[in-house]
Amino acid sequence: MLRMDQIHVVRHKVLVEGCGVREASRALGLHRATIRKYLRDPVPGRGDSAPRPRPVREAAERRIAEIVEAWSSRTTRKQRLTGTRLHRQLRAEGLVVGATTVRAVLREHRRRSAEVFIPLVRRPGEEAQVDFFEVAVVVAGARRKAWLFLFRLLYSGRDFAWLYDRQDQVVFLDGHVRAFAELGGVVSRITYDNTSLAVRRVARAGRELTPRFRALAAHFAFEPCFARVGEGHDKGSVESRGKSLRWQHLVPVPEGRSLEEISRSLLGSLAAQASQGEVLRRFGEERPLLRASPGAPFECRRVVPVAVRSNATVRVDNVWYSVPCGWARADATAYVGVDDVEIVRAGERVRHPRGRAGEKRIAYRHYLPELAAKPQAVRQVADALVPELGPPYDRLWRLLLRAHGEREAARVLAAILGALCRHG
Repeated sequence: MLRMDQIHVVRHKVLVEGCGVREASRALGLHRATIRKYLRDPVPGRGDSAPRPRPVREAAERRIAEIVEAWSSRTTRKQRLTGTRLHRQLRAEGLVVGATTVRAVLREHRRRSAEVFIPLVRRPGEEAQVDFFEVAVVVAGARRKAWLFLFRLLYSGRDFAWLYDRQDQVVFLDGHVRAFAELGGVVSRITYDNTSLAVRRVARAGRELTPRFRALAAHFAFEPCFARVGEGHDKGSVESRGKSLRWQHLVPVPEGRSLEEISRSLLGSLAAQASQGEVLRRFGEERPLLRASPGAPFECRRVVPVAVRSNATVRVDNVWYSVPCGWARADATAYVGVDDVEIVRAGERVRHPRGRAGEKRIAYRHYLPELAAKPQAVRQVADALVPELGPPYDRLWRLLLRAHGEREAARVLAAILGALCRHG
């Protein structure tokens, strides 16, 4: 085949200079058939020929397809079928084929069977995606794990993020309420993975939602949508944003006196990033199309019936909380919030900071009537009781210890506690 510059010379010789085919053939040293070919078509293609038979490759293709199908339930993402393993299997079955051919066939099989993604159209105010991400933070000088709740508007790319101590349903609901308040409205639908915080059971007829999440969706009137089971890329926008958010806004590891302080700093950083460029323009279009939140607030707290034990404590989420000793052996109701737990009985309320699993949240002021009658118990819990009572009892306790010793000091403090219980 001639080069393009040679083809140009041939065509110029005949079509422009007027030479005949025989004369051009002698002048250029080319066969007359070649001259005629390039006069007919300046870029002639190769003639179609029958494909060369490849019996070994065709046999390998059939067997590889069978093995991939048969082993699909016997592999995982980390223990997947490779070309090397497949080649070893074919050789064991007596099929003589090269490893390069096997890898090429497997690669082509995966290409053909791979999912084709559809470029979707995002409309303003229509859709958002939600997910949790594990991050590291430094709170009051101690590094620990926290959970990042991320709510992302798909049209504008505007984000809401907040940090929590745990990843449970109360936190899940609270994140939505905060996001709607911060962004100024509610989208038409929100996409999730199949988290147990929202989905009780995945059935053939559809998903059975948890009661509290169903109440949230009904209150704010949005449509919950869910990714296919095992297909994280169905909500790839929030997945990729979670990764980039950690790199852009949480490096170095953020520090603060509390998670709320770190969260507000993160929210300010996200707002500053969204205050310019394409995100600002698109959010300006999307914000008026968000549906207004209902006037009545949504109660995120979880209601848990509890039985008060004989030691005047209740157990909520594997954490023990104290209540007034007069509640012992009665029934009460616990309202579990993001940061606190409120326990209610007969109009009385007790509030505790929410603890972590295995902790005890004991307030000894709840046991004053019992401590007044048990000086030895006062002696054992004085280090926790006195700071709760505050001034001037801390100074009084020190004076009693110096004057009477620990045993007698506990008797005196118990008598004072008894007077407090009787007279206030």
